[in-house]
Amino acid sequence: MPVRGIRGAITAAENTESSILTATMTLLREMIARNAGLEASDLASAWFTVTPDLDTAYPAKATRQFGWQLVPMMCSTEIPVPDGLPHCIRVLLHWNTSRNQDEISHVYIGEAAHLRPDLSS
Repeated sequence: MPVRGIRGAITAAENTESSILTATMTLLREMIARNAGLEASDLASAWFTVTPDLDTAYPAKATRQFGWQLVPMMCSTEIPVPDGLPHCIRVLLHWNTSRNQDEISHVYIGEAAHLRPDLSS
């Protein structure tokens, strides 16, 4: 079975643990809703990144709300691109699925929608 990537991004309202985790949960809920059949047991891994201005929580902590304790996770900081979108949380889910790439729904919410207008809805 192939591994497919699902991309997503959202911004946190502020640099607090609550804001980072709330934004991450909102993003993951939408990714699950738009990709029917996405189950923790089918995830090979998840990689989260945050902009350098978010440093009070690991976004991967939010996955506990979804029962993803056995999914390997990684968090890192994005490179500090001048004029980049502040307070941005990004995720790449590696999904074991037989779906074609054009059947995957990537999710860019709120301010993050301008990062990939071709994929935002």
